[in-house]
Amino acid sequence: MIQVRKSGERGHAQHGWLDSHHSFSFADYYDPKHMGFRSLRVINEDRVAPGHGFPMHGHRDMEILSYVISGALAHKDNMGNEHMLGPNEIQRMSAGSGIMHSEFNPSRTEPVHFFQIWIEPASTGTRPDYEQVRFDPSEKKGKWMLLAGPRINQDAKLFVTELTSGKELAYDFEPGRHGWLQIIKGSAKVNGTRLETGDAVAVSAERTLLLAAAGTEVTEVMLFDLA
Repeated sequence: MIQVRKSGERGHAQHGWLDSHHSFSFADYYDPKHMGFRSLRVINEDRVAPGHGFPMHGHRDMEILSYVISGALAHKDNMGNEHMLGPNEIQRMSAGSGIMHSEFNPSRTEPVHFFQIWIEPASTGTRPDYEQVRFDPSEKKGKWMLLAGPRINQDAKLFVTELTSGKELAYDFEPGRHGWLQIIKGSAKVNGTRLETGDAVAVSAERTLLLAAAGTEVTEVMLFDLA
């Protein structure tokens, strides 16, 4: 079964410096039909204006992933990590028993466009942890690249791929697994269903997903494989 979540149906918050779309209930956006999917709790697509960001704030007992599409995001936390996050990198924070961090757009001219993802952990109260990994963009072209998986405190994996026009890519689920596929940019058909930028599908009881890039531009897609 494939259930479509159209981009325009997502929650939307416009704060001037922050333009955010929420796939699931978050902050002032509440929809009891969209509280998450399996262990996925948050998928926020954020655009932060130059010179703005999120001041130091806390999290606990959540696996947090950040994936930048364009621009750069400055990260600082109370574990001593201070890094710049850009495209073709993945940042993972296991908040565990508690972590404080800030996220800031250091540019004076360019916005930063990124996805922030929260996954509910398999166990709580663990030791906080941080990881940031950079990869060569060729690693995601025409194939599924594992962005995050074994080191997440949950039975979940996140993949990304880029497909040029007319190209296809399949993904096979193990029995009992579920998926969430998010179109980052471009357009595609997923098992024959047309999706555009910002659209997503929740996947259950499907053995195989067939992704086919449908537009003239490069299509980039995130895929979660979930218990």
